[in-house]
Amino acid sequence: MRFLIVLLLIAAAWGGYRHFYEPGPVAVMPIAANATPSRAAPTRVLPKPAQSFSCDGRTHCSHMRSCEEATFFIRNCPNTKMDGDKDGVPCESQHCR
Repeated sequence: MRFLIVLLLIAAAWGGYRHFYEPGPVAVMPIAANATPSRAAPTRVLPKPAQSFSCDGRTHCSHMRSCEEATFFIRNCPNTKMDGDKDGVPCESQHCR
């Protein structure tokens, strides 16, 4: 029984690692119509710069576009209704899985 529990914990840790730490997608640069093809290495897509959100009265998950936005709202804005189980993770069924 203990072996099964340990095995499940290892599988969950591996899945979490793969979800959060594996490299993201690779984008290919477009080639101009008059350019000659080259063997240039594809470039890695960089993450978007930090967005600046502001408290504007939105309080529900249906008003949010991302997990980052919802997290900003529950940490910085009053009267939000996005963390029903009060664990600090907003919009768990929509944005922050």
